[in-house]
Amino acid sequence: MNTVEIIKKKRDGGSLSPQELRHMIDGFTAGEIPDYQMSAFLMAIYFQGMEKAEARELVILMVNSGATVDLKNVDLPKVDKHSTGGIGDKTTLILAPLLASCGVAYPTISGRGLGHTGGTLDKLESIPGFDCYLSTKRFAELLSTVGLGFLGQTEEICPADRKIYALRDVTGTVESNPLIVASIMSKKLAEGIDGIVFDVKCGSGAFMKDEPRARSLAQALVEAAKAAGKQASALISSMDGSLGWAVGNAIEVNECVAYLRRGPQDAAPNPRLHELIMELATELFAVAELARGKKRPNPGPIREMLEEAIASGKAYSKLLEIVSLQGGDTSALDEGLPLSSKKLTFTAPRSGTIQAINGEKIGFALIELGGGRLKKSDKVDPGVGFWFEKEMGDRVEKGDKIAQIYAKDAKSAEKARTMLEEAFSITNGSIEKPSLILGRI
Repeated sequence: MNTVEIIKKKRDGGSLSPQELRHMIDGFTAGEIPDYQMSAFLMAIYFQGMEKAEARELVILMVNSGATVDLKNVDLPKVDKHSTGGIGDKTTLILAPLLASCGVAYPTISGRGLGHTGGTLDKLESIPGFDCYLSTKRFAELLSTVGLGFLGQTEEICPADRKIYALRDVTGTVESNPLIVASIMSKKLAEGIDGIVFDVKCGSGAFMKDEPRARSLAQALVEAAKAAGKQASALISSMDGSLGWAVGNAIEVNECVAYLRRGPQDAAPNPRLHELIMELATELFAVAELARGKKRPNPGPIREMLEEAIASGKAYSKLLEIVSLQGGDTSALDEGLPLSSKKLTFTAPRSGTIQAINGEKIGFALIELGGGRLKKSDKVDPGVGFWFEKEMGDRVEKGDKIAQIYAKDAKSAEKARTMLEEAFSITNGSIEKPSLILGRI
């Protein structure tokens, strides 16, 4: 087939056949189609979109470009959550042990943070000794015996997605629904799951800034999952500001430990984080029941069961178990992962109500500290970050503490403080705290 003709066909709005799509994906994965031609192809998709049949075929081709995880010997229903990325989004580290402690297997292939959003893999690797690069056989063993496991995306799993995503990031083609759906679904289907819940973020700290675009993506993801024979649903959640008190890597792990442990020495859970955890966990358990062939259960008893799993220590014990089995130092979790020693307090520059928080600016402030990356080769400092004490809708007086900054040096700390000041809008009057869950599909 002629690569240039296929690019021109999509550029002009044509629908590609499965054979044409296979030529592009297989050829690029094998190194036979150069980056510049794939970049042109991705830009054509960005502007012209894809029909549903094309999008489904793209997902299948990307899954089949590499290895998949065989979980047929795992008797429990297997579900996963996918978030479209946000600031301080650490829900996977809580949901995985929580669901596993309630009899639901939770396999997850974790990714690294890029741009202003964080990555689960970076958070896990802030735990001393933790190893995400398991063989698929070992990953399946953990799912059978423990009910969960964390796997970093290797070169064998969805190599087409890995190569294409690297190009999308540098060619301005990230925000394309067909490409987003193919990237997400290829990795999730490679996990061997039975069902999935999507957490599609919407707001200043998300890729999707407005609700209509977020709803469109959520609908496309659910349709793609169901077309692949999986149980699926989606929540659209607000991502203005950060999710939880902590933003960073080690500091977010510490917040997750405190959430699951709930000891007298631990800070009270952030209300919005707790609300989202309970909403997602309840929906994940319901999807697992549907995957078992049962009816959708009443959410009330599910939530009570989840709360009990935390109160009894079962969920935290499950976290310690998987960390130990994947080589991590569990004593470091109990003691608290170390944070950078240079501390600077960000205080309210004026009195008033926090009317708006720009989550994207918080994400870039973390990058300024060294806690995020602009390109995949950037190194991440796990000890830097922020601990917030105020959120949108809170009243503050001038000089009140809004956040503690943990930095490697005074210069980066001061730069981050300035960026936080730009991220917070404090005005007179009062506002009603915004809703967290904006929609369901």
